[in-house]
Amino acid sequence: MEFVKGIKEKEIVEISDILTGDLFQKQVIVRGAVHAVRDMGEFSFVVLRKYEGLVQCVFEAGKVTGAEASCIREGMTLEVTGIASREERAPGGFELKVSEVRVLSEPAKDSIMPLPISKWKMGTSLETKLSLRPIALRNIRERAIFKIQEGIVRGFRNFLYENHFTEIRTPKIVAGNAEGGANVFKLEYFGKKAFLAQSPQVYKQTMVGVYDRVFEAAPVFRAEKHNTTRHLNEYTSLDFEMGYIDGFEDIMDMEAALLTYTFDLLKKDYEKELKILNVELPSTDKIPAVRFDEAKQLVAEKYDRKIKNPYDLEPEEEILIGKYFKEEYGSDLVFVTHYPSKKRPFYAMDDPADNKFTLSFDLLFKGMEITTGGQRIHSYEAQVEKMLKRGMDPAEFNDYLMIFKHGMPPHGGLGIGLERLTMKILDEQNVRETTLFPRDVTRLEP
Repeated sequence: MEFVKGIKEKEIVEISDILTGDLFQKQVIVRGAVHAVRDMGEFSFVVLRKYEGLVQCVFEAGKVTGAEASCIREGMTLEVTGIASREERAPGGFELKVSEVRVLSEPAKDSIMPLPISKWKMGTSLETKLSLRPIALRNIRERAIFKIQEGIVRGFRNFLYENHFTEIRTPKIVAGNAEGGANVFKLEYFGKKAFLAQSPQVYKQTMVGVYDRVFEAAPVFRAEKHNTTRHLNEYTSLDFEMGYIDGFEDIMDMEAALLTYTFDLLKKDYEKELKILNVELPSTDKIPAVRFDEAKQLVAEKYDRKIKNPYDLEPEEEILIGKYFKEEYGSDLVFVTHYPSKKRPFYAMDDPADNKFTLSFDLLFKGMEITTGGQRIHSYEAQVEKMLKRGMDPAEFNDYLMIFKHGMPPHGGLGIGLERLTMKILDEQNVRETTLFPRDVTRLEP
């Protein structure tokens, strides 16, 4: 009888093991995918791609057993044995002088790499990169984008765990439409009408009544027929909701601290990727906040722009607000508060000082909205009253209203668009650049 006892130690080493310095001038075994092959005559460089980065392997003619460098091509995976030595010109500052190689797998015999993934910049169109996404993602710069995105989610989770939030999982097939409007994907669900969730809003609020503070990082779906550089039909929303707040300002304070924590984590653990992409992270220690109506007036006056829509911010206005606060306060971030009630969902709490506005906010980052949040209505009577004013039938929201009927604390929360946040951190011009496998009005594959 054999028993499985967990991970077995192997002789295979990783890049980080070598970089400790203990393995230099010693024989090591490394496995990886062939990223590039450069034939220099008497010797060849075979660069292997691993999760941590690249490893340069030196093949001297006649001194390698198992396979000649001339037989090695992109896409193969290899196990190489060799002596590790320092080499400042090599990726990572070291190389392996190979004595033995074992081919683990090979690409199809007639395959030709469709993209120059070994180049620093592939020099191809976004459309080509997306159509050949499984291959394009092997490029070092493309990989760096999504390692940074990993760091953002790590920072989000770690910070909230440390601040007494509980992680939850909410359904993505739902019976109702929490956000209102017609931009929902409809489903046939065993003879019943259902939708793909536009947000976890109803469930976030429900769980505040259970755990006080909750969060989720998960996909949401918007059936918007926009084909712009900032819209996706499926994206990842970083949501949190917290109870026992004194006001919506508590939510903004929490987000500012969250961003500071996350950016510090990126600087510490993702320095290599930040350097690859030449990223300079913004300061988050003092984020300005301005009322919605004041922000519109400020940019109208400074940039001689007529206010066209008094109830919402147009993309051009967001850009100008970002520009204004960068010029006047040196900040890439700005909270815009007190959005008109007319443009906020039914659960947004109205400002008691003027019910035409809400106790809500957006966070703009370099002129683009990346966060929407605010204080929610927590009174059963107030929530029913607002629904009726909007022509909604409270009977259709019995499950949602149940939480208020049986008592809810003052609470609020937000949702951050992960792909947009990544896009603005990296100064990309299209949100598809920071989406692993984008879903938009034209793309359902790969």
